[in-house]
Amino acid sequence: MMTERRPEQILARYQNSFTKKNYAEENEEHDILMDVFGISPLIKKETRQYWGRELGMCWQLLVTETCKTYCSSFQSVLKVESGEPCGLIVDRYAIDTKYRIGSGDSGTLNKFKNNGKLLRTYNYEPIFLILRQDNLPAAITACQVGTWKVYTGEDSFEFIKTISGFDLKSFLIEKVGEFPVYR
Repeated sequence: MMTERRPEQILARYQNSFTKKNYAEENEEHDILMDVFGISPLIKKETRQYWGRELGMCWQLLVTETCKTYCSSFQSVLKVESGEPCGLIVDRYAIDTKYRIGSGDSGTLNKFKNNGKLLRTYNYEPIFLILRQDNLPAAITACQVGTWKVYTGEDSFEFIKTISGFDLKSFLIEKVGEFPVYR
């Protein structure tokens, strides 16, 4: 039987949790790809899902092309019965790229974990290269627990430079403003 205090305690506990939640101001932050295309946080905010998806695909293609061009042991995507657990392989690294991980959805996180475990059975080290740093901390932690090595922001660029010898970040900095998006 529920007492009168119990529902109020539940509401108070959630109020406290919601008040303490740290909401990332992702719409006020920018990244190097946004700078290359001249996409302001305001433009991105208008259709956040679209820009996140498109910038994520651009990031994936840039990383893949860099590794294809500069890594002698490059292999394209690993295909298994359950799908494609990573985007590319270099040496012993099974690499997947993400623009940002903002979902803590259990289905998504379970897919990441299962893919990481599967890649390890093939003796690969699963690597996430994430462009942005404003990721959901719980999702990053869930990916790291026994499955993926996660690099974000500057660390992603350093990893790419280490395996390829190519400084993708410097290349992108040189391209800032060269491919403006007019809206």
